[in-house]
Amino acid sequence: MEVRTTRFGVIEIAEDRVITFPSGMLGFPEHRRYCLLQPGEDACFFWLQCVDDADLAFVVTDPTLFLQDYSVPIRAEQMSSLGLSSLDDAQVFVIVNKVDDELTGNLQGPLVINTIAKVGEQMVLAEKRWTTRHPLIKVGAKQGASAATA
Repeated sequence: MEVRTTRFGVIEIAEDRVITFPSGMLGFPEHRRYCLLQPGEDACFFWLQCVDDADLAFVVTDPTLFLQDYSVPIRAEQMSSLGLSSLDDAQVFVIVNKVDDELTGNLQGPLVINTIAKVGEQMVLAEKRWTTRHPLIKVGAKQGASAATA
């Protein structure tokens, strides 16, 4: 299928790569279909592109690349709504923003995706340890320094 994007033009993706967020995302409840675009083979940041709106895309990453102790508690009803029979089939991403000279992650609103069924949900965590602008990495940091903190 063809997906129109403002960043990459028109791209072709397989239908089975569409991830459905039945409740949409926070602030975007009417946008439910997305695809994950990987800019390079070794990329740790991805684009979560809305299939139905070329202007809507989020930079996302796996938060455990930056914070090994980060985890998302998933309740039984959330497992059911995502169609998850095992946590091994789940992938967690966080939305990334640039704030001054840092890239931050919304660790209070992680995206949990069932990689088999291609269904996702944006969770809202009550734990105050994590923030919506949790520092992940300094922009322009030297490669060696960023690898050491990852």
